[in-house]
Amino acid sequence: MSLPEIDASLFFIINRDLKNSVLDVVMPFVTNNSKMLFLPLVFWILIKERRAVLIPFAAAALSVAFADAGGNMLKELIGRVRPCNALQAVNLLVGCSGSYSMPSNHAVNAFAFAGVFWFFRRGFLGSLFILLAAAVGVSRVYVGVHYPFDVVAGAALGLFSSWLFLFLCRWSQKMYEGESYHRLLLLSLGLLSLFRFYYIFTGPLDLSPDEAHYWEWARRPDWSYYSKGPLIAWLVYAGTAFLGNTVLGVRFFAPVLLALSSLLIFRLGKDLYDERTGFVAAMLVQLVPLYAAFGALLTIDSPFIFFWALSLYLFHKAAWGYPSDSRSRDGYWALLGLSIGLGLLTKYTMAFFYPCCLLFLLLDKDSRRLLLSRGPYIALALSSVVFSPVVFWNAGHGWVTVRHTAGQANVAGGLQLTPKYFFEFLGSQLGIITPILFIMICAALWMMRKERAGRFLVWFSLPVALFFVLKSIQGKVQANWALAGYATGFIAFARYYWNRPLQKAGQRAAIAAVALAVVVTGVSHYPALLRLPQRIDPTTRLSGWAELGHAADKVASGMPGPLFVFSDSYQVAGELAFYMKGHPVTYCANLGRRMNQYDLWPGFEGLVGQNAILVVYGDQYMPGSLERAFSRWEKTVADLLTRQGRVMKFTIFKCYDFKGIEKRPVETY
Repeated sequence: MSLPEIDASLFFIINRDLKNSVLDVVMPFVTNNSKMLFLPLVFWILIKERRAVLIPFAAAALSVAFADAGGNMLKELIGRVRPCNALQAVNLLVGCSGSYSMPSNHAVNAFAFAGVFWFFRRGFLGSLFILLAAAVGVSRVYVGVHYPFDVVAGAALGLFSSWLFLFLCRWSQKMYEGESYHRLLLLSLGLLSLFRFYYIFTGPLDLSPDEAHYWEWARRPDWSYYSKGPLIAWLVYAGTAFLGNTVLGVRFFAPVLLALSSLLIFRLGKDLYDERTGFVAAMLVQLVPLYAAFGALLTIDSPFIFFWALSLYLFHKAAWGYPSDSRSRDGYWALLGLSIGLGLLTKYTMAFFYPCCLLFLLLDKDSRRLLLSRGPYIALALSSVVFSPVVFWNAGHGWVTVRHTAGQANVAGGLQLTPKYFFEFLGSQLGIITPILFIMICAALWMMRKERAGRFLVWFSLPVALFFVLKSIQGKVQANWALAGYATGFIAFARYYWNRPLQKAGQRAAIAAVALAVVVTGVSHYPALLRLPQRIDPTTRLSGWAELGHAADKVASGMPGPLFVFSDSYQVAGELAFYMKGHPVTYCANLGRRMNQYDLWPGFEGLVGQNAILVVYGDQYMPGSLERAFSRWEKTVADLLTRQGRVMKFTIFKCYDFKGIEKRPVETY
């Protein structure tokens, strides 16, 4: 007999010959509650080992993540059909998935988790973990969804993963205790970046509307755009040039830039204090929810974090008095100017670097003399030159970015008192930084303000935070706008709470702060673990777009051409352009909305006589101004079930014989 025939024979022995009324109840319960089965043993080992559990639990989490990713990739490579889809007369007790069969990811994950504790403490307790993992594996065969060899392959992969990550965690502990922080950081960044690339490649998140819009910008290279500078479009263009118009191509630079940002914060923390401080601060960049999100999503904040960190490092090198010769120091000032300029091409809040520099140079007596040197002015001049394309572009486009930014900042609203927005902003900071860490960062900055290095950290944090706190009293402030102020705050926290003798309460609070940040970041990547309501699920806006593209393609396939695709929302238009077959050029109709980038590109003028597809949010009637734009139209409501189990509702109109749309004035706010 061949191996497949042996495997099929073993499958039927377990699936049919062992069938009885007890196992028909027990095995589906085991297969559907595999995670819960380990909880009693987890509590047991927590009580038994107490302080010694950090390494095995860290290894178990990493092991499961790695093994699960490897299992999914092997499924696609091997392409083995599940027995419930390939064989007749299977005793099927649970739903039969359409995914491939080898290896069994239930077995992979169970053995990846259990194996850590078996390798960690061999004996009775470790054997119980392995027995439970084996029960999970056998249950997959009994319920009819996997072959025995699928389970064996899953067990092998899971055990290898558990051994590997327990070894790496123990090795990391030795490096930490031996103060080999640089090597430990490189290892950590390598593993986290690999995870992020895997998450992007196979993860549950479609492109966000902003990412799809930036991809649209990259298809039309320019010196600037309506609401942002051009650097984000250049990054997307570079990523998609090598990896194609894929989610990975669009987001390729997100993990890279976040890893480089951590390296820069490490070097800055090391130069200001020591390697341990730099290491902890660098890891916070990777683990705090606000920053970690931009390692998996490529928005303007991903390169902005990098250029802010690079500018901090270069300013410190230039202002701190080394190298000693003026020519080399002028080189650092010149590099600082280039970094600030590129940061401005990314996000205009990079301009906060100017007042932060000025305040530090004015208020630090050891640095005040630098205001009389040429260095700061070299940096200012070069940053202005790098930023100048945005200025010239705006001069040729009616200063639309200036008017948009003023509208976003609610300048026209004047001085107002809005306590609601203040408390919203404060609450958002507690959420995206996590409450304990937020409070401890503020305390650390306050306690370290009297020393020179501490003043450096304060003056690159306080002005940013204070501005947005005051702004929140006047109008709405987005949660991520104060992003830059936390970079030096991480160094302050690492120095004050992680690298000096503290009472046990302080040590526990610091550990709890980091642990909570890690948990929140983990949940934000996989919110389905908590089954959050749609209104508070942070990934709601990143799901359903691929399904919408497929639905629009289906409608388009039944219409005579030529036809064009449009929406009344730039978010929907961008997503349709990315997810529909062939990546069509899409348009955004002005039905009374504010201005966006689509209004600066060629519009509907050359489309008269064509048919069209109009896609709008929700269940809507054809807008009155568009009824006259077509000879006739047909309405279809699409209820889309996303990969996360959400239901999104869109209306898709089949529109025939386009007659043109009357232009309406748009507001640049």
